Amino acid sequence: MATKETTQDPLVARLSKVDACAASDALDRLGLKGSIIGIKPLTVTQKIVGRVVTTRMKAFGGEKSTRHLGAAAIEASKPGDIIVIDHRGRLDCAAWGGILSNGAVVKGVAGVIVDGAVRDVDESRELGLPVFGRAGVQVTARTRIIEESCNEPIEMCGVWVHPGDLVIADSSGVVFISAEHEEEAVSAAEDIANREALMTKDVLSGKPISEVMGSNYESMLERK
Repeated sequence: MATKETTQDPLVARLSKVDACAASDALDRLGLKGSIIGIKPLTVTQKIVGRVVTTRMKAFGGEKSTRHLGAAAIEASKPGDIIVIDHRGRLDCAAWGGILSNGAVVKGVAGVIVDGAVRDVDESRELGLPVFGRAGVQVTARTRIIEESCNEPIEMCGVWVHPGDLVIADSSGVVFISAEHEEEAVSAAEDIANREALMTKDVLSGKPISEVMGSNYESMLERK
């Protein structure tokens, strides 16, 4: 299914050259929060990096819904964006599904991250759409949850996430980088990744690993 072309954001391009571990270490160096625990790839094993479009779900209380959950986030997304859903960690019903995945692919969305369960995992996998979450589940959202907001700040596992923030996610985990600190965080991640590459080169050349890992590892996390 075709997606729309986009001019890549320079910081997204730079962050794409490192991994979630380097990004997490960079936040540690800077004394910032942003790493999310327990969310993993559910469809394709592929790193995703992009700008955030947010959605928050809440428990259904009998009120009439004015739109299908997730639809506004897809419509608000630009090619390369990543939809991030605050499903409050729920595993008993899905906050994302197959028709939404089709819509996201058509719009050029780079991936979806859900703090909770999703459904139609096989369909999303066949589409090649990276969907990250806590679990797959067959149970529908109908009469269980409703969309509360779109493109407003959300809280994911104690981390505040704003529309337009950076996010990187791979098989190791998910890391959010606030727009306020994005330049210094990406620069720190690049520095850490470069240092690790040199350490790996030393190990492969035959240097004792105790020597390589000694002072080098601690220095990577020191604030600059």
